[in-house]
Amino acid sequence: MPRLILLPPGETCANSDAGEHQLLAPADDNELQSVATWLSGRPVAEAYTDAIRNSIDYVLDGGRTGRFDLMSPEVHPGERASVGAKLEYEILRIFELPKSKPLDTLIAGVPVDIKATVGDNWAIPTEAHCQICICTQIQLKKNRHRSWLVRAHRSWLYRGKGNKDQKRGLAVHARDHWSIPLYDWTELPVNPLRFLTDEQVSQVLAKKPGQVRRMLKMFHFLEGHIIPRNVFLTVGAGKQDPMRRARQLRDLAAQEGLTVLCGTWVESRDQAAARGITLRPGEWIALREASDDGTEATTLDLTS
Repeated sequence: MPRLILLPPGETCANSDAGEHQLLAPADDNELQSVATWLSGRPVAEAYTDAIRNSIDYVLDGGRTGRFDLMSPEVHPGERASVGAKLEYEILRIFELPKSKPLDTLIAGVPVDIKATVGDNWAIPTEAHCQICICTQIQLKKNRHRSWLVRAHRSWLYRGKGNKDQKRGLAVHARDHWSIPLYDWTELPVNPLRFLTDEQVSQVLAKKPGQVRRMLKMFHFLEGHIIPRNVFLTVGAGKQDPMRRARQLRDLAAQEGLTVLCGTWVESRDQAAARGITLRPGEWIALREASDDGTEATTLDLTS
């Protein structure tokens, strides 16, 4: 990044588009405080966790491509960058916010831009200079994310022409000292398929045998892991009705010593809760059944 000499709050921001105005500290910015108050009454970290996961699943399109890892060489860098664009719409949907120009939305009557990056900085467009932004950082390799609320004063953006769209990055000092942290680093759920070895992946995503047998292998390999609905769509990529195949697994899995629970069913949620596990609708888990002598049943060889 080019060198930037920051002007502190109280100085004048020379923005030819917005006109000269005072640089405000967060505590003195009434609009920023209004947005912060609105967000403080909502589970922002949880909402962003769901929104990011949904955005990643959307970009990977596992139900058609069979992809499950955003860091895979099969995923183009441009696709990874597009997670932020999808995230905007997910946040609007989850918080039931309107899509409103000139920025992305209105919160407490205040225009707000929703920005996200899978890198180290955000590309702040000219229309968002000196406006309020929610800036989210997603670290894919560490499976975590965090967000700030900040007024992106032009004087706190890196100088120069920026990229070809004249977007500029936010100075780290401004982010760290003149913003409002919305939540600290929060874990981003990992697609369970990423826990598999290459050999196990090749078996689960193979074209043969059929979906039921491959999903059963997956349950054995991922015993005790919560498996969301999207994983079944990935395993059944290009096939018809993979969720119907998943529902057919319960009896077959029981024959092989596994209890398969699905959070869509009240009975399964109760069984999971009795074991200290919270299952949400659409989530699945396979648990080892105990044999008559109290020991765990033997896992069958599914490699053949």
